[in-house]
This record gives sequence, structure tokens and C-alpha cells, in this order.
Amino acid sequence: MCVGIPMKILSVDGLLAQATDGTRTETIDLALTGSLQPGTWVLGFLGSAREVISENEAAKIRDALDGLASVMAGRGAGDAFADLEARSPQLPPHLQAALEAGESKG
Repeated sequence: MCVGIPMKILSVDGLLAQATDGTRTETIDLALTGSLQPGTWVLGFLGSAREVISENEAAKIRDALDGLASVMAGRGAGDAFADLEARSPQLPPHLQAALEAGESKG
């Protein structure tokens, strides 16, 4: 399984950047996002920046990953998923529209 890691761009040289996840720094490829400014947050997969994300989204992903690691180590998740627990489940927009139009399979 491939997991995206939030990373903050530290410096850029063409389509290569130095980025950190807060614990380590690595070189990542910016070919999929284009050149970015230092301070930009990206979702990194296997050495490539795949998507530009907000700092808030990066914090939520980091909290979820920390919670997952805690659960896998036999501890509780704490409040790592508080943003999900505070709301009811939501259908993706296209499924919500189909539901509202009375379309269903069954």
C-alpha cells in the first residue's frame, strides 16, 4: 500500500525540491505539480509530489497517520480522527445527486 505523506517544500532547484515531513528531509520530484515555492505543502508519494495541499490539510493527514501508527502499536487513536467523528457520513456529490433524484440500484 502506498501512503501519501504531507511534506513542506524547503528549497527548489528546477523540478527537484528538498522537503521535510517534520522528521526527515528528502529530495522530491515536482514533475507532477510543477515548480513550487518554499513553504508550500504537498502530498508526497514515493519521492514525488503528487498534489499541492493546504497547511490545514497537511495537519489533518499527519494527525490521522499518527493516530494510525498509535493504534498499530496497541495504543488508542486519541483525537487523531476528531474531524471525522464530529460530523455525520457524507455521500460523494454525484451519489448524493442520484439519491435526491430518486435513482437507486437494488
